[in-house]
Amino acid sequence: MDKLSFEQRSWLKISKNSDIHMVYVLLDGVGDLPHPDLNGRTPLDAAITPNLDVLAKNGTMGQVITVGKGIAPESDIAVFNMLGYKFQHADYVGRGVIEAIGVGTDFKDGDLALRGNFATLNDEGTIIDRRAGRRIEKDDANAVAKEIEEQIQFSQSNISVVVAPTIDHRVIVRIRAEGESLSSEITNTDPAYVRVDGMGIAKAVTDFMKIEKCLPLDESPNTKITAQLVNEFTDQSLLIMKKSDVNKRRKEQKKKLLNSILLRDAGNRYPVVTPINELYSMNFSCVVDMPVELGIAKVLKMKTFGAGGLTDYEEKARVAAKAMESQNAIYVHLKGPDEFGHDGDAKGKMKNIEEIDRRFFGTLLDNIDTNKVSIVISADHSTPCINKGHSDDPVPILISGDSIKDDTTIRVTENEAKKGDIGLIEGAQVVKTALDLIKSEK
Repeated sequence: MDKLSFEQRSWLKISKNSDIHMVYVLLDGVGDLPHPDLNGRTPLDAAITPNLDVLAKNGTMGQVITVGKGIAPESDIAVFNMLGYKFQHADYVGRGVIEAIGVGTDFKDGDLALRGNFATLNDEGTIIDRRAGRRIEKDDANAVAKEIEEQIQFSQSNISVVVAPTIDHRVIVRIRAEGESLSSEITNTDPAYVRVDGMGIAKAVTDFMKIEKCLPLDESPNTKITAQLVNEFTDQSLLIMKKSDVNKRRKEQKKKLLNSILLRDAGNRYPVVTPINELYSMNFSCVVDMPVELGIAKVLKMKTFGAGGLTDYEEKARVAAKAMESQNAIYVHLKGPDEFGHDGDAKGKMKNIEEIDRRFFGTLLDNIDTNKVSIVISADHSTPCINKGHSDDPVPILISGDSIKDDTTIRVTENEAKKGDIGLIEGAQVVKTALDLIKSEK
């Protein structure tokens, strides 16, 4: 038999799952805990969700520990896990690198990339808002970033910096030392997250946090130099932002000041992973908006479909349904619930879930045949409103479709998930579990 061409081999691999069609939805931070503002219910439980209820009654549920027991993960490592990539902690490159890739920042091995938040400090240096009001005008963010890039002076002449605002309070900082390799083995200056072997883990949020000093995590000379450079960036950027005309105007307008940048999740190398289509032998695509998810898509070589802005839920549903004509699976990431969790707004989170149910899932059900297309719904992590941050609480998972054997669950809630036939699984098992279940029922 003649040797098969690369294209023929690729087609044979993909054809193994070519009869599967799956829409995989992650509701960012949707998991929660009982809240007094909702009479002791969670936002999922309190929300009126007729479309999710239909899907729940037509499928099977379970719970997911997205990254690991006792780990309150950041979104980057959580999404990687929920797509089937379980990194050993030390092998992970860090969120800074992933977001830098996502927004197209010039990055190469040996550079240092960090995720940052524009934040607001009071006169005593206490952080009064980790997100500087969250909704930050792009022009203001870009102007402050440009001031920092132009005015900062590092102690070494071979150092350059890029400060790249992305969406709202989010920013990427890339530091380059020409002729030298910088280290990722440093601590965060953001006091709300701790770096453990390359992975960011959320800490409890308090009312009296201050910027932390960046410390080297080993004794190597380049690690010590890297920590020094990060501290120089922090110290000088604080002074630059304090004198910024942007902040003078924002103060007059009674807006939160952009007077600090909290840094976390250092990385210094480009990730090398198995592309997602090769991992699952199928055409796997996505609808994503945020820099971190865009970076993950680029790293996994996953086709990305444009579908409007963050809250264009109907458009995202229509694009996902249309994609089933050419793709086997499409991962859709919906950001809304997480932000209400961070703000501690349980009623707002409940209303956002209702909006997603009506506008996204209602539109999706109008545009797909559930006899041909399965729907998988879960989350990247829990963001309990009472914590105002990520937690290690399990999240629900639903696998729904006409070919899926129903269990007794009737709603997508934390308590219903405990009753489901899927049981408790890890995030890295979710896609394989869904594929196996869909194939077994065909």
